[in-house]
Amino acid sequence: MRLIDLSSPVDSSSYEPDPVTHEVLTPREGAVHMSSEMREHFGIEFDPAELPDAEFLSLDRIALTTHTGTHVDAPSHYGSRASYGDGVPKHIDQMPLEWFFNPGVVLDLTDAATGAVGADRVKEALDRVGYTPRPFDIVLLHTGAQRHAGTSRYFTDFAGLDGSAVHLLLDMGVRVIGTDAFSLDAPFGDIIARYRATGDRSVLWPAHFAGRDREYCQLERLANLESLPRPHGFRVACFPVKIAGGGAGWTRAVAVLDD
Repeated sequence: MRLIDLSSPVDSSSYEPDPVTHEVLTPREGAVHMSSEMREHFGIEFDPAELPDAEFLSLDRIALTTHTGTHVDAPSHYGSRASYGDGVPKHIDQMPLEWFFNPGVVLDLTDAATGAVGADRVKEALDRVGYTPRPFDIVLLHTGAQRHAGTSRYFTDFAGLDGSAVHLLLDMGVRVIGTDAFSLDAPFGDIIARYRATGDRSVLWPAHFAGRDREYCQLERLANLESLPRPHGFRVACFPVKIAGGGAGWTRAVAVLDD
């Protein structure tokens, strides 16, 4: 068995529209922190100088959104109401684990321009690899967006899907659609420009809004899709972190190849 990391890091030194803050307490600072916490919460006095090298454990404090790094969007991210089921979209901690460990297929969209890719383009990509997704397969879109990772262009220069492309995959039974881009939709600037030019509301975040009518998850900000040795014949593990009431959860996405 071979594992290929498909995840992008959470990195406070990289550009993010919502900046990440990362504070590290060293093992020495952790000892002082531990001593203070024991005193405050348990009434226990303990001198950190009694520890080997006066050190205890390091501690990281991080402030970030659930959409930083590789993450899974839950149905509740797309809106407060759904037209399916009981009308209440699920949070990330309510999603079935079975969705997140399934056969995968990667589609090469690296030649797509910034904007929205339609169903015909996705069909062509599937035909090229000779594969038709089966129910619960995980489809990964290799757009090449990772070449801009860590810069502002990562958030403005990439290809997403339009509504027809999303519905094509959902009609096949796919429930998790992944991308190496910032969003499964086209960039904000592209969407707004097309809306202002046409007045057509269907161009406004169709990939996300499709989730108000059909239950599915997006797997965004993947990485290293070019490292996959074949377009299918592997499994994807992308279990989201169990955040109670969360609209998304971070994941360490991995391709599993039974070589």
